[in-house]
Amino acid sequence: MSELLGRLEAEDDELRFAAFTLDDAWVLGTRLRATAAERGLPIAIAVWFGRQRVFHAALPGASADNDGWLDRKHHVVERYGTSSLRVGEEFRAKGEDFDTHARLDPQQFAAHGGVVPLRLVSGALIGAVGVSGLPQLDDHELVVEHLRAMLGEAPEQ
Repeated sequence: MSELLGRLEAEDDELRFAAFTLDDAWVLGTRLRATAAERGLPIAIAVWFGRQRVFHAALPGASADNDGWLDRKHHVVERYGTSSLRVGEEFRAKGEDFDTHARLDPQQFAAHGGVVPLRLVSGALIGAVGVSGLPQLDDHELVVEHLRAMLGEAPEQ
């Protein structure tokens, strides 16, 4: 197992909330947007509850293509129940190409980093958060940075 894959598996166990509300989705989205604006990042941001997109923002330099990437990466998270980066890394670890070996329409699914599940302590998958516009590992790391920050502020679980 690659070091990256091991780290991604650990994140799945770590990044879990006792509760996550629509207000939390707004806070997470606006914090991601503020960070992106401060750093001059050309990204699009989305937060979903189930299939409903409850937050969306685009910064200068982002395009409709980034929205398409967000949707495709989100479909991977919905289908596999783990981060879009982890799914892609699992295929690479087996020497496979997701676009070929997953037998899914690459126009609908993209196993590239940037969308991370929103999961409760119980393990229930309730939504996802993602960014698109940077290299895939950077997209993923930006999301994880903000999830960790929110978890660090949460009351004891």
